[in-house]
Amino acid sequence: MTYRLLIVDDHTLMRESVHRAFVEAGVDVVGTAATGREALERAREVEPDVVLTDISMPDMDGLEACSRIRDLLPGTRVVILTMHTEREMLTRAVRAGACGYLLKTCSMRELVTATRLAAEGQTVIDPHMKPHLARPAGGGSRSETTPRTSNGATHHSGNGRTRTESLVTPREEEVLQLITDGLSTTEVAERLFISQKTVKNHLASIYSKLGVRDRTQAVIEGVRQGIVELT
Repeated sequence: MTYRLLIVDDHTLMRESVHRAFVEAGVDVVGTAATGREALERAREVEPDVVLTDISMPDMDGLEACSRIRDLLPGTRVVILTMHTEREMLTRAVRAGACGYLLKTCSMRELVTATRLAAEGQTVIDPHMKPHLARPAGGGSRSETTPRTSNGATHHSGNGRTRTESLVTPREEEVLQLITDGLSTTEVAERLFISQKTVKNHLASIYSKLGVRDRTQAVIEGVRQGIVELT
């Protein structure tokens, strides 16, 4: 698949090295930027399919740039490339609209693959960050409490959608929150006193409504829409 890529990083050596590697891999690099504000301007000019950006940059950080680019160009996918391994940063990136989060410890081959998958509409999370998407079962207060239900209160998400606008039912929300909390299908069934088949049916419905393919994407989209929380 051919896709147009914009590379954003304030370190010249890093930016030029990544640029060269992508060109050698046959990717159409349509521009580079050294700050978040410059990235926003360049994105407006070249309308890339994918933006690959660092987080920590002068002028405007990569997360704010991500949010603004997504508002300006909803069809553009944003992949974060960073040294930040904190759960909070991953959560903020997801809420800003990023579809990918990679660490700078990844290989160039992994980076090229990730941006290609992003261009195809997939979500890509660095394997070292995936444990942050779901706490171990019993590892926090939320998994020990009664699952949350939607009571009609308006809950604003990072992309402006309110929970009352979500197509996900209260029961599906419960299932998705427990999945986010790290419970397996069997554990969700036991917690909600339903069969595993029913849990799988709920998950299939959730995937369809959120337009995702798997649990990881469902959790990310659920966080983005404010349906569930990473705590």
